Amino acid sequence: MSTSTAAEAQVNLSPKNFTIDAHNGMKIMADAWGNPDDKPILFAHGGGQTRHAWRGAAQVISQRGWYAIAIDMRGHGDSAWDKDGDYQMGTFAKDIIAISKQLKEKPVLVGASLGGLSGILAEGGSEESVFAALILVDITPRMDQGGVDKIVSFMTDKVKAGFGSIEEAADAIAKYNPTRSRPKNNKGLAKNLRLHDDGRYRWHWDPRFMTGDKRPRSDNYQDRIIGATESLKLPTLLVRGQMSDLVTEEYAQDFLKMVPHAKYTDVKDAGHMIAGDKNDIFTSAVIEFLEA
Repeated sequence: MSTSTAAEAQVNLSPKNFTIDAHNGMKIMADAWGNPDDKPILFAHGGGQTRHAWRGAAQVISQRGWYAIAIDMRGHGDSAWDKDGDYQMGTFAKDIIAISKQLKEKPVLVGASLGGLSGILAEGGSEESVFAALILVDITPRMDQGGVDKIVSFMTDKVKAGFGSIEEAADAIAKYNPTRSRPKNNKGLAKNLRLHDDGRYRWHWDPRFMTGDKRPRSDNYQDRIIGATESLKLPTLLVRGQMSDLVTEEYAQDFLKMVPHAKYTDVKDAGHMIAGDKNDIFTSAVIEFLEA
């Protein structure tokens, strides 16, 4: 490879960073890879995550001819915090609809957990289709309550106290998810933390997302989520982590009964955070679905 070609390839792996308006003018931070003239694919992360969770997958998929956009959901990462603490599931769905309508054409939505449920509500609750296709990452209308409680407990444990160092946060993650290989450095984790004036590190999301009166409680939307799921007509892929503590095989099969035309991939040795556990396998499954 020539020096110029190698330099161009490196540039292609660097995202363009920009803000986009969501529901009620909420400022959403986004990274984009690829050519804006290509078909768009929109990545929406799970609760407590950021757009950086998708970096590896988005880079590869953009090289396959897609315009890959990863967003920080409201109240997360570098996006704005809602002044009223409005983090209801329906509000996230409205955000995704608003963002999708500003793209050149209907995007494929890749939604993990919160992002996936918001996508279901956005698509199934709209009179006109919002997306070209829907890829759900370890999320279904029914979830294991024990798994939900475990995630909520982990996220709320250090909301006020925070961590004395990035290493301390890494230790907490390792304890929560002992089956995942610990990264060689904490550079990626640092993007999910904020250093506050008191010298403590806290998660990079609005605490009201988990503690406020308008937090995204799926039970408040259960009937709407099920109804929206049953109305899905667009190409759909469910990617489940075989070791998921949230989506059991029973719940995955229940989803396939509600959406009989959906494709299904079960990723071995992956938990709820599939893109982080087995990114190469996850990315390959998404590309296979897109190119089909």
